[in-house]
Amino acid sequence: MSDLLGVIGGSGLDQLGEGLRLNPIDTAPWGDPSDCFTEFHMGNTHVLFLPRHGYDHRYAPHRINYRANIMAFKNRGVTRILAINAVGGISATMPPGTLVLADQLIDYTWGRAQTYFEDALSTPVHIEFAEPFSNTLRQQVLTAAQKAGVKIQPTGTLAVTQGPRLETAAEIRKYQADGCGLVGMTSMPEAALAREAGIEYAAVCVVANKAAGLAEGGTIDGMELVLEVAMQQVSSLLEAMVLV
Repeated sequence: MSDLLGVIGGSGLDQLGEGLRLNPIDTAPWGDPSDCFTEFHMGNTHVLFLPRHGYDHRYAPHRINYRANIMAFKNRGVTRILAINAVGGISATMPPGTLVLADQLIDYTWGRAQTYFEDALSTPVHIEFAEPFSNTLRQQVLTAAQKAGVKIQPTGTLAVTQGPRLETAAEIRKYQADGCGLVGMTSMPEAALAREAGIEYAAVCVVANKAAGLAEGGTIDGMELVLEVAMQQVSSLLEAMVLV
């Protein structure tokens, strides 16, 4: 049986080539996932890609049905998910275009459905979350990056904010004081739900721009160019992942 690798991210991953759009999958009682999977065959590995915002980018970060998305992976038999996140860079060592393999996060979101264990519980359920990203999968990513010649920073703390607005300069200073080098909007509750579902989960963060107040504002075209180049590196990384 071939291996399964789940990938969740934005539409910039169309560089994987032509894929097969799969039929919708039942994720009751959690509602509908963001969209259908696209399946790619890479060696002996099937890559199942899910756009967390939908293929038409219709879901803002706080409106994503994270529970349905993770359950869709589980129901397809996926045991490891690599998340690809476009983020802002807070640390001076993480300029635009940098790939960072996050190892920690701080959750600043609110009001999002955080768990599968809410109703009719006989006992409370507490997942271990001191290390929010799978060390096993992180090591696989680092090994793949070395094989592919892709430069990736091996650690970074991610501030996860509510969105969809960007942050104020004062908020970025707070996150920086809290020890965060990156800021994004989608890793929580995604990482925690994957842990609850028993799925290995890691996040490759693609720095699209400097965070608010740290530099003059860049243009959307400039950010898109940075992401286009960085996603080529992500594509090479994913191709190497099938060999790990």
